[in-house]
Amino acid sequence: MIAAPELQTEFHYPQDTDTRFSSDTDFDDPDGRIATQGKGKAKKGKKGPGEKGKGLGVGGNGAPGRINGHHQENGMEQMMLFEVVKLGKSAMQSVVDDWIESYKHDRDIALLDLINFFIQCSGCKGVVSSDMFRHMQNSEIIRKMTEEFDEDSGDYPLTMTGPQWKKFKASFCEFIGVLVRQCQYSIIYDEYMMDTVISLLTGLSDSQVRAFRHTSTLAAMKLMTALVNVALNLSINMDNTQRQYEAERNKMIGKRANERLEMLLQKRKELQENQDEIENMMNAIFKGVFVHRYRDAIAEIRAICIEEIGVWMKMYSDAFLNDSYLKYVGWTLHDKQGEVRLKCLTALQGLYYNRELNSKLELFTSRFKDRIVSMTLDKEYDVAVQAIKLLTLVLHSSDEVLTPEDCESVYHLVYSAHRPVAVAAGEFLYKKLFSHRDAEEDSMPKRRGRQSLNATLLKTTVFFFLESELHEHAAYLVDSMWECAADLLKDWECMISLLLDETLPGEEALTDRQETALIEIMLCTIRQAAECHPPVGRGTGKRVLTAKEKKTQLDDRTRMTELFAVALPPLLAKYSVDAEKVTNLLQLPQFFDLEIYTTGRLEKHLEALLRQIREIVEKHTDTDVLEACSKTYHSLCNEEYTIFNRVDIARSQLLDEQVDKFARLLEDFLQEGEDLDEDDAYQVLSTLKRITAFHNAHDLSKWDLFTSNYKLLKSGIENGDMPEQIVIHALQCTHYVILWHLAKVSDGTSKKEDMVTLRKQMRAFSLMCQRYLTNVNTAVKEQAFTILCDMLMIFSHQIISGGREALEPLIYSPDSSLQSELLSFILDHVFIDQDDDGSTDGQQDDEAGKIEALHKRRNLLAAYCKLIIYNVVEMNTGADIFKQYMRYYNDYGDIIKETMSKTRQIDKIQCAKTLILSLQQLFNEMVSELGHNFDRSSSAFCGIKELARRFSLTFGLDQLKTREAIAMLHKDGIEFAFKEPSPQGEGNPPAHLAFLDILSEFSSKLMRQDKRTVHMYLERFMTFQMTLQREDCWLPLISYRNSLQAGGDDDTMSVVSGISSRGSSVRSKKAKPAPGKRKLAEEESSSSSSDMWLNREQSLQTPVMMPSPHLTSTAIRDPKRMRPEDSYMGVYGMAPDQSQQPPTPQPQPPPQQPPTPQPQPHPHPQTPQPQHHHQPPMDYNTQVSWMLAQRQQEEVRQQQERAMNYAKLRSNLQHAIRRNTGLMEDDEEPIVEDVMMSSEGRIEDLNEGMDFDTMDIDLPPSKNRRERSELKPDFYDPASIMDESVRSTHFLGYDAFQR
Repeated sequence: MIAAPELQTEFHYPQDTDTRFSSDTDFDDPDGRIATQGKGKAKKGKKGPGEKGKGLGVGGNGAPGRINGHHQENGMEQMMLFEVVKLGKSAMQSVVDDWIESYKHDRDIALLDLINFFIQCSGCKGVVSSDMFRHMQNSEIIRKMTEEFDEDSGDYPLTMTGPQWKKFKASFCEFIGVLVRQCQYSIIYDEYMMDTVISLLTGLSDSQVRAFRHTSTLAAMKLMTALVNVALNLSINMDNTQRQYEAERNKMIGKRANERLEMLLQKRKELQENQDEIENMMNAIFKGVFVHRYRDAIAEIRAICIEEIGVWMKMYSDAFLNDSYLKYVGWTLHDKQGEVRLKCLTALQGLYYNRELNSKLELFTSRFKDRIVSMTLDKEYDVAVQAIKLLTLVLHSSDEVLTPEDCESVYHLVYSAHRPVAVAAGEFLYKKLFSHRDAEEDSMPKRRGRQSLNATLLKTTVFFFLESELHEHAAYLVDSMWECAADLLKDWECMISLLLDETLPGEEALTDRQETALIEIMLCTIRQAAECHPPVGRGTGKRVLTAKEKKTQLDDRTRMTELFAVALPPLLAKYSVDAEKVTNLLQLPQFFDLEIYTTGRLEKHLEALLRQIREIVEKHTDTDVLEACSKTYHSLCNEEYTIFNRVDIARSQLLDEQVDKFARLLEDFLQEGEDLDEDDAYQVLSTLKRITAFHNAHDLSKWDLFTSNYKLLKSGIENGDMPEQIVIHALQCTHYVILWHLAKVSDGTSKKEDMVTLRKQMRAFSLMCQRYLTNVNTAVKEQAFTILCDMLMIFSHQIISGGREALEPLIYSPDSSLQSELLSFILDHVFIDQDDDGSTDGQQDDEAGKIEALHKRRNLLAAYCKLIIYNVVEMNTGADIFKQYMRYYNDYGDIIKETMSKTRQIDKIQCAKTLILSLQQLFNEMVSELGHNFDRSSSAFCGIKELARRFSLTFGLDQLKTREAIAMLHKDGIEFAFKEPSPQGEGNPPAHLAFLDILSEFSSKLMRQDKRTVHMYLERFMTFQMTLQREDCWLPLISYRNSLQAGGDDDTMSVVSGISSRGSSVRSKKAKPAPGKRKLAEEESSSSSSDMWLNREQSLQTPVMMPSPHLTSTAIRDPKRMRPEDSYMGVYGMAPDQSQQPPTPQPQPPPQQPPTPQPQPHPHPQTPQPQHHHQPPMDYNTQVSWMLAQRQQEEVRQQQERAMNYAKLRSNLQHAIRRNTGLMEDDEEPIVEDVMMSSEGRIEDLNEGMDFDTMDIDLPPSKNRRERSELKPDFYDPASIMDESVRSTHFLGYDAFQR
């Protein structure tokens, strides 16, 4: 492409307005016929932004009744281009035709209208006047428009929400495209309109104002796309002209038309000139806008650039699909914003979809393939999905590009919990493994069963499933491939044939492991077809099916029932001894359409199925198999279908036999006493397992199973040698008896005697479970514990909720002994190390065994935590749970944290008391182990501090919600710290004083007013001598006091941000608070006025330490404000210091301070009273107290003065800035920002092996734009858009920001 002529960098008026037009349909109509085609009716409406005072009404050459291409009738206001595009109601073709007609009459006025259109689309209220257009440069116009921005909001049309702005972007882009399309034959070559527009957009795209930059970049990119389309048409016309010329020239001399040859040569020359001009325009936009904005600081702008360059490469691949342009997309694959990475992938998908372009993408693919593969694990799921789809297109174009390692990294994503990712990976897997069929296979006649083509594909699916070694996730694999391979997965006839038919000669039979996997996959496909929703953990729930999906679902259920009603009995007969296969096969009837057994005359197959189930029940003792049989009977015993009676009879016969057998065996078993026979025990256990499995889904109340099971359990307690499994299943079966009895009573149809019986049975069974908590066998204790927790939850006080007050006699609350035993069980069996857990019977070396044991312990802990949450047991029992939060964080951290959250929702204060109690327990344990002289840097003490810090974080950021709870927490902590006297005697710190160091972790959660109240409460426990101590042993007290006093400085600084404080009233007279923070100040002020202790605090200064419990400094306290009844919520009662001593006259302060009488405080029995055998001289204490008070008052005053000086300085600086710029008011954020990403980081050169030659352009830099070296370097640093740190620039004294 040739160099472009120099682009105009200033707006100017040529002296001659006549323009030479070539063959353009817009201008070869001298009679004005075309000019009237696109006219619309006269438009009216309110003025858009920037219309005020425009004053450019009538002008031009020959259009007195028309303004900017639009009619004016009856003096109606003109409809601006911006308003027309904003409304989006007019046909864009008509709007553009009107503007073109205006351009024909006076191109300067029309161009000015277009310029103002772009300015207004940026959200600017300013208007470019005629004088500005004539005499000002681009940079000056843009600077003037910047000053006209609305400072109250940072929104502009492209970012605004609402119905009127919903389609603005689409209309804006459509306008630009139609404008270029309508002007493509002549106007864009007049060296005036396009030069002016490109120069304007280039200057706006270089602005620091985001609105200008965003809007102009979008306009420039859409303009470039339209020009690319024009260039493509020109290229096609040139090729056609060249072919015509060659054909004419190759004719014989006699038949050759020289005039036609000259015409074709002239036409080709004109086309070549036009194409050169278009190339120069594209060069100007690409070099002036794209190469700078594709690395803009704003992700939306970068995304626009990448999206459009993808369109160019796809539309005009001959010119743009080369490494010079592909490199920008490759670099931006590393962008830190998912939105931009997504645009890169979608742009590349459009290229890889066309196989004809693959040869041009080879170098790019080899260079950036690894990056695309890694993006399949992107943290943004949308990006990961598109990366997988892109790799699928790459795979479709060539099998040799992706290595086996690349494919394997995508294969495992079929098991992803995020369904779109899994579906995309399933399509990739299907394309790779299943879509390659030979032409011979396609031409073969279609066969059915194991001879069909799907038989091989199903085997491949089984092999893949087994190699992935995720045998419990077949449902996820099926769901991933369901959309792309539904026909394969629903070929149940082929699956049945593979399982039942004999192998063909030369065919390799399926192994036992492969048959198990095939049955599992078959079950998952049937469930997917019948339920039509993803498996658990993948998807947000059931969605509403369309009519087509419902029809497909019914057809699939009918077909599967017809197939498996016949095939299931033979399958059960063949695999009856394999527990795993039988368990999966028995689940199939749950998805049948049972009506087909009757309508399809399949009763004999139903009889065969019932016989097979009965044989399986009698043959197996595995719990999973028995439960599957129970669920199958439950599914078949549906009273809505005619087969109910037949199935119910079979079920009753089976259960009668099992219950009678259990009664006989139990009687003999109990008579044996201590001489238990193993065969008899096995028979009792197997029968009890069958009854328990069926009792889970079926009501066996007509058989009195409670009595027999209770006898069995009682015998186990008395003899102590009952087999473990018998006791476990007896407990479970009795539990089912209680639940079925409760369900019957809850219906309201039972008698009063039934409720009395249930109450007796429930309490007797609960006592039995409590006795089994002390069993020597761990599994028995775990079963008894789990059932006890369930019973306590079911029969708690919540049983009467929902209008069931009649069940009130059944409420069962645990006594203290039962609560203690439950807690002891948790501490002994849950909070243990892995190596100490013997529940896996010597399988601790097995990783699966450890995981299973951990899951079991988590379930036990969750069962107990539910009792705490629902207030079944005392909340303070949770202290023993909460204190394990840090030690067992990896195993139970989520459960404990959720328990703390739920208890806080129930009772904030009690939860806080429980948390501090857990810390006190840990502290006592540490003291008992290390002694009172422990090292505060020890790991034990640091661990308690870290736990306190974690507890503190759980209270969140809203101090108002947790105010009372935090106050109570500090109260209990202070009392605990001073509870025990020093074991070394008087003069030494209290035994638990170090606990204040732990308590200080919660000081940050106190509000400023509460800190002072807590500080005052702390003083009640201190003597004057304590305030003077500076030894290491007193450091916890010093640090805790400092943590309570530190908030004063922080809150004093709040005057800068407009938050209410004592000094904020001064600022309010001089500076207006920020609008965004005014609401917060009002909320705090209103909350302060509603609380009594906050009102009392308004006039209090930070108190100092009292000289003695009964000598209080009168220099800083107002007796009227110190009444105990004024304390907040009764949390901090102002207890007396010496209730037993006679009144002591108050000492007189120094002469500078007037004396104030101090009333005697009332006695408070809860406050410990420090004992003092020696009182220091009264005058000395008073003097020191007064001096301390004066010094502290002076410090507070100085802090407030510093804060106020800072606020004044900041306010004056802001006003000075506003006076100089006129851009901002009050504390509004500036509307400028750093437009470039950070270029500090460096990564390896991604350009290696790439061709860097782009379209050459000889245009000099725009004189109207400031030098780009200040904002963006000429080189590209790919790390800049990956670096998390963004270089900050300063503008008018403010840090630049990103909106």
